[in-house]
Amino acid sequence: MKNLKLFVLIISVVFATACKESKKETEEVEKIVEEIVEEASQEKRLSVTLSPKSESNVSGTINFTEKDGKVIMVGTITGLEEGKHAIHLHEKADCSSPDGKSSGGHWNPTGQPHGAWGDDTGYHKGDIGNFMTNSDGRATITKTTDEWCIGCGDSTKDIIGKAVIVHLGVDDLKSQPSGAAGARVGCAGIIE
Repeated sequence: MKNLKLFVLIISVVFATACKESKKETEEVEKIVEEIVEEASQEKRLSVTLSPKSESNVSGTINFTEKDGKVIMVGTITGLEEGKHAIHLHEKADCSSPDGKSSGGHWNPTGQPHGAWGDDTGYHKGDIGNFMTNSDGRATITKTTDEWCIGCGDSTKDIIGKAVIVHLGVDDLKSQPSGAAGARVGCAGIIE
């Protein structure tokens, strides 16, 4: 949809430019079009859908947007009991097993111990942490970081080829290697 809007805008500008007599106006319009195209090409978007695992009813959508060197993750999750639950990025975008274990362990490209995001003693790039669900079993989670990228090819930052895993329990943010968060109840593979 965004690409269609961009195309219509460009065609409109080109048409308007063709009708103008002033070279200066034409150059100004062309500059605006170049800026719009550049801005649109710098923003990357990706959306993945959670599938239920371990006989749960978990569902939801996780959206990733990369702009200005930061990735913003916004997720909406349903089908959980009220309370805290853990969410992580795991090393493989494979959600094929019924228990979600086909996604491997936490994504940890820098070989750090498990921990809370930003902890001085270390943390995995996949250690997102915990989120709260309301009494209806719904939750929204948001994370912004410059430690991830979408399709940049840097193995220590690129989230393509990873999985989002929602756990039944709470990440204690210290148990090794994964925070003792319990069963994997939702999985979404991040594939470009």
